Amino acid sequence: MNAWVFPIAALVLIGYGALSARLRSTVVSRAIVFVAAGALLGQAGDFVPDGAANESVRVLAEATLAVVLFTDASAVSMGGLWRERALPARLLGIGLPLSVGAGTLAAVAIFPGLDPWVAAALATVLAPTDAALSLPVIEDPRVPRGIRQGLNVESGLNDGICVPLLIIFLTVAESGEGVAQAGPVRVVVTEIGYGLAAGVAAGALAGWVLSRCTAKGWMNPAWQQINAVVTPLLAYSAAAALGGSGFIAAFVAGSVYRTVAGRGVAASTELTERTGELLNALTFLAFGAVLLGPALSALDWRVACYAVACLTVARMGPVALALLGTGARAPTVAFVGWFGPRGLASIVFVLILVEQTRLAERELILTVVTWTVAFSVLAHGVTAPLGTARYTAWRASHARERAH
Repeated sequence: MNAWVFPIAALVLIGYGALSARLRSTVVSRAIVFVAAGALLGQAGDFVPDGAANESVRVLAEATLAVVLFTDASAVSMGGLWRERALPARLLGIGLPLSVGAGTLAAVAIFPGLDPWVAAALATVLAPTDAALSLPVIEDPRVPRGIRQGLNVESGLNDGICVPLLIIFLTVAESGEGVAQAGPVRVVVTEIGYGLAAGVAAGALAGWVLSRCTAKGWMNPAWQQINAVVTPLLAYSAAAALGGSGFIAAFVAGSVYRTVAGRGVAASTELTERTGELLNALTFLAFGAVLLGPALSALDWRVACYAVACLTVARMGPVALALLGTGARAPTVAFVGWFGPRGLASIVFVLILVEQTRLAERELILTVVTWTVAFSVLAHGVTAPLGTARYTAWRASHARERAH
């Protein structure tokens, strides 16, 4: 490993931090900055040895995703979520399966000869959304709370839902038999069951410790923060040790942690949120340096077409169908459909696929996912502030029209 990799990464972080407030009001998102910086570094020199590159990015991305999922879940009020459950339920129950189906059909059409089960695996890798890439939408109070919370919950749960689907598709693709056997079904049940169990246990334990020990004056503020940081680590690692999904565990742990900890949860998760931001920045820096650089020479019209189709037709069409009957107007349907960026979960899934399978199409899948994420980082980063401003202006105008 190049001795300058960590000093350079630290300088990039400091440089972005110096301009972070200024950039917040522009179309240059944090992810755009770090992916671009990583791509430049990757072209400038060999900072990570080839043998360790994918594994390094995967470990970093998995840790980031676990922390982000926990933080997102701990910020969601279960009471509020239950009252506004219609949107996330439709996005996950209708939109997600349709998105996987549309992505599969697009892959078969664009890449002739691609095995349908491999196409389904590719579509599943790219189905999860990443709310961190559209923070201007999630954090803007002008956007209705139901939409913000719906998109946030969707991004928190859809990767957990996609884990068992990906396992089934990869198992069948590798077997070459075309029919799912009992083995994958048992794996799916194990992934979900142990993931849920580990998440509930970790969240309940950490929340109880925070609530009881803080009330008795036994726990100082610094360790309240540390308690929250290690909770997703406990949930993820326990689930992995049991054979379950660490991502399901991390999200469930955040939800249970908030419920059990009660009023003290908000004050205890500030360090976790900052840790997630740091890991997120480092992940996209590594993504640009390790994955995007080599993919630059592999871009062709088929890869570009699939990336665009994945972010538009295969996402927005299913969302439109999922929202039928809700009374949502066209601008709302388009807004919700467009802001489904691809990021951390797709990076994690494709690296797991590359490292743990022997599929002949591994390199093609890695290239397609890399470019789709790169396109998403740019397109959703640029359009998030502009799209939010236009949508909220339309809503304000529509509200005035109804008032008259």
